[in-house]
Amino acid sequence: MPATYHHGLHRYSLVLLACTFLLLIAGALVTSNDAALAVPDWPLSYGTLTPPMVGGIFYEHSHRVIAAAIGFLMILLAVWTWRAESRRWVRWLSLAALGAVILQGVLGGLTVLLNLHYGMPIAHACLAQIFFGAIMGMALFTSRWWISEQPAIPDSGSPSIHTFALVNAAAVFLQVILGAGFRHKSMPIWPHIIGAFVVAATITWTALTLRHRFGNVREMKLARILINAVFGLQFMLGVAAWASRLMTVDAPQPLPAVVALTVIHTVTGALTFACSLLVVMLCYRMVPRSREAALAPARTGAAIS
Repeated sequence: MPATYHHGLHRYSLVLLACTFLLLIAGALVTSNDAALAVPDWPLSYGTLTPPMVGGIFYEHSHRVIAAAIGFLMILLAVWTWRAESRRWVRWLSLAALGAVILQGVLGGLTVLLNLHYGMPIAHACLAQIFFGAIMGMALFTSRWWISEQPAIPDSGSPSIHTFALVNAAAVFLQVILGAGFRHKSMPIWPHIIGAFVVAATITWTALTLRHRFGNVREMKLARILINAVFGLQFMLGVAAWASRLMTVDAPQPLPAVVALTVIHTVTGALTFACSLLVVMLCYRMVPRSREAALAPARTGAAIS
């Protein structure tokens, strides 16, 4: 049974994606302003839903309010998807995303109640990126482009482009973990620095492979340009954020310039991971895997005719 394009569901997924990006910014502001324990209780804030919005309380409580709103919007998306979508795997993805946002809320609470111990801040930060990737997937999978017929593009290279894309996404996510570990003072900076060069290598490797094998495919070209541009920006922001920290190491509190650079660096890291997932999704959508390769010529001919 062919999938049906639901304009409203796709637009709603895009809105939720934008709201989730706002949540990532709010979370980065909490960490960058050292406000993670500005509110010592959970789920309420100083025993109320309306604490005084001063100092670090403003960042921490605002983060909680936005997170609660995202949770409500995610419930609506999951219900809508189960009612409208004929593709079972898309319905289960929406349910998995709902489970992720619930778990994310629990991890956020444990992060506070356990005083930032036991790796809870790192788990909380990394799950946020996974959730962001899942919502990006929902927005892509419900789009008209994904549902419409696409020509199958053969891949005669080895390893397959799917392998390149998956290895790259795994490397980027490992860098997300290392970055979260450093930001939350659980590990030194040097693993994150090494990770940055590893990611530079995997992204360059993947981009060159996309250019060599699929240089004339519009979607692959756009994905290659996007991931290169976002990572290039991320790398430069990382250098600037680290330099700003070194220059203000004796400051009694994080300075606005340091906070701004750190927040932008963090959310651009989330975009880098999302772009790496986008490459994976495009490869699996457009390039037949080995067991499907025999059917590719027939599908391509049907699409062109």
